Amino acid sequence: MSELGPSAVAAQDVQISVDEARAHIAQALVPVEGSQQVSLDQALGRVLADDLLSPINVPAHDNSAMDGYAFCGADLLANRDTVLRALGSTVYAGQPFAGTLAQGECIRIMTGAVMPPGLDTVVPLELCQVADAQVTIGAGVVRAGDNRRLAGEDLTAGRPALRAGRILRPADVGLMASLGYTQAWVKRRLRVALFSTGNELVEPGQPLPPGGIYDSNRFSLMAALQRLHVEVLDFGLVPDDRHALAAAMTRAVSQADVVLTSGGVSAGDADYTREVMEQLGAVSFWKVAMRPGRPFAFGALRALGHAGSASPGGSAPAQRTAWLFALPGNPVAALVTFYALARDGLLRLAGAQSEPIATLRVRSVQTIRKRPGRTEFQRGRVEPGSDGQWCVHLVGSQGAGILRSMSEANALVVLHHDQKSVEAGDWVDVWLFDGLV
Repeated sequence: MSELGPSAVAAQDVQISVDEARAHIAQALVPVEGSQQVSLDQALGRVLADDLLSPINVPAHDNSAMDGYAFCGADLLANRDTVLRALGSTVYAGQPFAGTLAQGECIRIMTGAVMPPGLDTVVPLELCQVADAQVTIGAGVVRAGDNRRLAGEDLTAGRPALRAGRILRPADVGLMASLGYTQAWVKRRLRVALFSTGNELVEPGQPLPPGGIYDSNRFSLMAALQRLHVEVLDFGLVPDDRHALAAAMTRAVSQADVVLTSGGVSAGDADYTREVMEQLGAVSFWKVAMRPGRPFAFGALRALGHAGSASPGGSAPAQRTAWLFALPGNPVAALVTFYALARDGLLRLAGAQSEPIATLRVRSVQTIRKRPGRTEFQRGRVEPGSDGQWCVHLVGSQGAGILRSMSEANALVVLHHDQKSVEAGDWVDVWLFDGLV
């Protein structure tokens, strides 16, 4: 992993912008090493380790793009109808025609069938007239070469079909199968240790004591991590105790590439995350000019290797390094900072190509108050308006602890650092929670 260089942001009581935080995280992180081979039914969501080369031409042969009649384009007459003699057979996909056609002849062909030798054009059935073994093609209906798929026009043998770093989607898995692959080389899964901090937290399913609250952050973050197809190491709950927190972080560093926590990064007396970070590594920054989610810490953690690990020659114990993303404790703030700051960093560590969250521009149906100097993320619903254009309206309470409104929303309204209040009808950027693929 990369060491923090002189460009690192000083760990002091200074707020940095969301863009600065994202840029610093991207600069600090280097993808993990290691790959493995998986079967296609296990490849969805994994990161392709190497360029996937096509072993064949796709299509393998010139073939018909239509149901119709195949013929030689040189037989077309320039300014009048062309009349061809139809052979009494049909060429089907998977059954190449073994014969040859003479000048002025044509043959019925189905979509995907291999073009017979010497033929380069197909007239669709609905664009010609057939009577008594004669096919009449009107002047200008087709041109020579129409409706023919050329061999290799989709993929050429030996050329990359998919590039390294691609997060494999359903169509990619199908593409690999279409090329004859049964397995794929993918990057190893990123290992993320996850825990929540706080004396007030209780595991769901347990009796709730006075003053206690059920831990929701760990489960929402676990679900968000599952969408990134990383390996989640659930470290459970850690109390607000510097020794317990140091022990949890040390154990996490020994097992994981990333330590993801929620809670304990504000300025409270019982918030020890920053203190422990400074003991185990380096705090890059811990305040971001955003709402919700101002307290957010990022940095490198280092811990002595566990038993049996040593540097070459046995001179000293080896060290492991993991990256800490310490999220706020409020449930909405934890999710927002995950999406805004941690998500892209995790994908970079996993070796994925840069793929930022898709931003959609829609109209706001209401006034949204905003002051310049921080990025704000508001919960909203994106829906088609009466004029058919997409628009957004805010939902529920926007408090950082109100998870219900996050559940009711289908998008985050992104109000940028220097942006002012939004009037009804203004265009705003939104991040949709769900996409097609």
